[in-house]
Amino acid sequence: MARALKSKTGIPRGWRVFWLVICTMGWGGLAPIAAVGAIFAWLVFDRPGNMLNPLAWLCFLLVVLFWACCIVAPFAAWVFWSRNQERRAWAAMAAPLIWVSVGAALWQFVAG
Repeated sequence: MARALKSKTGIPRGWRVFWLVICTMGWGGLAPIAAVGAIFAWLVFDRPGNMLNPLAWLCFLLVVLFWACCIVAPFAAWVFWSRNQERRAWAAMAAPLIWVSVGAALWQFVAG
């Protein structure tokens, strides 16, 4: 029975739930900060020429929608977890981290 509760990595289910809760609290705590960032995201267009820059628009959308990603990702992770789809749960929980990585990479190309 105990073997059935362990994943392929050997980490007990209780610890996996603990880390899922920690990640949920982390993204939940970052959501209000991301909402403030969304309020000020329009400042990306202050520099002349950025209104026509497609990368500036992409960065704008990434910043504006990041707060939604911080809310939806943990919700989706817990839905997948309840359906015993653990890999998808962890992939959903990693979505905001990937979102930030893509945003940081693209932000370097926006004239500023």
